[in-house]
Amino acid sequence: MNYRGPYRVRTVQKPMPEILHPEDAIIRVTRSCICGSDLHLYHGMVPDTRVGSTFGHEFTGVVEEVGPMVQKLKVGDHVLVPFNVACGKCNFCKQGLFGNCHESNTMATAVGGIFGYSHTAGGFDGGQAEYVRVPYADVGPTVIPPDMDPDDAVLLTDVVPTGYQAAEMGGIKEGDTVVVFGAGPIGIMAARCAWFFGPSRVIIIDHVDYRLEFAKNYAKCEAYNFKDMEDPVVFLKKATDWYGADVCIDCVGCEAEGNTLQTFSGRVMLMQAGAATAFQWAVNSVKKGGIVSVVGVYGPPFNLAPIGNIVNKGITIRANQASVKRLLPKLIDHVQSGRLNPKGLITHRIPLEEISDAYRLFSSKLDNCIKTVLIPSTKH
Repeated sequence: MNYRGPYRVRTVQKPMPEILHPEDAIIRVTRSCICGSDLHLYHGMVPDTRVGSTFGHEFTGVVEEVGPMVQKLKVGDHVLVPFNVACGKCNFCKQGLFGNCHESNTMATAVGGIFGYSHTAGGFDGGQAEYVRVPYADVGPTVIPPDMDPDDAVLLTDVVPTGYQAAEMGGIKEGDTVVVFGAGPIGIMAARCAWFFGPSRVIIIDHVDYRLEFAKNYAKCEAYNFKDMEDPVVFLKKATDWYGADVCIDCVGCEAEGNTLQTFSGRVMLMQAGAATAFQWAVNSVKKGGIVSVVGVYGPPFNLAPIGNIVNKGITIRANQASVKRLLPKLIDHVQSGRLNPKGLITHRIPLEEISDAYRLFSSKLDNCIKTVLIPSTKH
C-alpha cells in the first residue's frame, strides 16, 4: 500500500524491508485491517503524512527473520503485533504506558511510535503490505495461541484493546449510565466492553443508521441517531433525569459531524486539529463530577474545547492511546472464554491488491461496511 496524497492510495512494489537493528524482526503479513483512524490519514487530516508512506497499524504475520538480539521470537512464529511501537525499557513502558514510549518516537514528546501512522508517530511503515519491519521484536509481538482464530487475533492489535481501555478509563461503576459517541468499530467495542464493569445502561450515539443497528445487536446497547434529535445534549440530559450520564466516551475524534462551526473550522479550514464536536457533546452530556474518556484521534496542536464547562462541572478527563501489551493477557482470556467475539465485527475481506477499493468502501460507508480485513497474496 502506498499513500499518494489525500484520497489516493495504491499498491506498488517497494523494496523488501531489512533488519536495521539487532532487535528487529521481519514479519510476513497474514492479515491487516483498515482502521477508522487510517481514514484521518487517507483524508489528509493528520500532519506530516508523507507521500510514499505505507499505512496499517493492525496486523498479524509470520516471523521471517529476526535480528541477533531477539530472544523471544523464532522464525515461523505466527504473531499479532500491537499498534504501539514500544521499547519496553523506558520509564513509561515500565509503567505499562506502552503507547507513550519515550524511545520509539524521538521526534515527539507526547505519543510513542505507531506503525503506519505518519511521521508524527515515528514514520514507521505499517502492515498494509506483504512484509513489514518490526522494531523491538521482543516487546510487542505476541505469539497467537494455537486455538485462536486469526481474525480474532488481528483485532486484538487495536480495536479490542482500544475499546476496552476506553471503558476502563471511564471508571464505570455498577449502575452507571454510559454514553459512547461513535458507532464505528472502536465505539461498538467500547460499548460492548463497558458491560464488563457493571453499568445499568449503555447508550451509543451516531448518525449512520446501519452502524447503529449493528451496534444495538452486537453490543446489546441503546442506539440513537443524533440527526433525529434537535440537540443530542438535551436528549441525553432528558434521558438521565436531567443529571447527565455518569461516563461519556468519545470514540469519534477529529472527523466528527453535527456542528457547523466545528466542521468548518476543523475540517474545512483546518484552523484547529479537526472537529471536536463529539468531545464537546461528551463534556456537556456528562454529569457534574463525571468522567469523560477520550480515545478518538485528534491531531496536534489544539482544538476548541469547552474548558469552562469542564472546570465548573468538576469533570475528570481521561485519555490515551491504548496500551495494547498491558491489556493483552486479559483480553486474550476474554476471547478464548467466549466473552468477546472480535471477528463478529468483520464485514469485508478484501485482497491487499484491491486497497484503493477497500479504502473507498470503508471511507464512504458503502455496503454496510463495519470492519475491513486485507489479505495479502503471500499469506499461507
